[in-house]
Amino acid sequence: MPQPESSFTRAAARCYVAQSALSHSIKNLETEIGVALFHRTSRRVELTPAGIAFLASARKSLRFAERAVTDAAEAEGNVRGRLSVGAIPTVTAVDVLSTLKVFRELHPDVSINFQISGSDEIESAIIRGDVDVGFLGLPENRSPRGVDSQLLSSDRLVAVVSNEHPLAKQGEIQLVDLAEETFADFPAGTPAREESDLAFATAGIYRHVAFESMAVNLSLDLVIHNLAITLLPALFVPDTLPLTSLPITDGPSRVEYLAWSNFSPSPAAKAFLELTNARQRETPSE
Repeated sequence: MPQPESSFTRAAARCYVAQSALSHSIKNLETEIGVALFHRTSRRVELTPAGIAFLASARKSLRFAERAVTDAAEAEGNVRGRLSVGAIPTVTAVDVLSTLKVFRELHPDVSINFQISGSDEIESAIIRGDVDVGFLGLPENRSPRGVDSQLLSSDRLVAVVSNEHPLAKQGEIQLVDLAEETFADFPAGTPAREESDLAFATAGIYRHVAFESMAVNLSLDLVIHNLAITLLPALFVPDTLPLTSLPITDGPSRVEYLAWSNFSPSPAAKAFLELTNARQRETPSE
């Protein structure tokens, strides 16, 4: 959901109306409801507490109005409206982009929004109603919270090292073999990082994470240049790069989930869930 602007001029431009017309409409609205929605200064505009409360309800009203249109279309056999999909950067259970391509071909009247984010952010966005369907990756001891979900797959993490790294010539390793290494990993506090931190903590091993990023390609570049090693799902590591994947006998696992709102998913969301499940079932035989 777009964030509020702090300027009537920018807000008017985003709404494709004149600034004076927008200001007049808001003033009329404030007069009608009897409260000030904005603090106004010569340099900045901010929501008042009443404005913050009004915004939350107004957004819900807009979603309900949009949903009424899509429900009516569904009754006639048409899927319309918007579909917002969130995914972690290391999905392996489903080819998300090709699924979105097929979905658009099947339902051209649906406007699609796609974002890459962490599992916590996607979960929260689904609960808020900003994301319809999410692909999550969670540690084995953590299930999705506040959303409906289904398990897609589980995958062990492997140590990814440069082909020039001394460990590259080894086969299977243990966490203790990585104790002196420098790591690239996801930001601290994210579920993607939690699974690795927990494994090392359980083993009583300290590890040094020098590079933190949600951008997996950056982590892989650091590994290729032998500046760090990283842990990633085994099925995600590309075999086209000068990298070596090492199985870890006592290493962590990652579980992927498909998640959606537990409060009446939209017709577009239901259609996407159905398509995703169908394509996942087809995968083994492709």
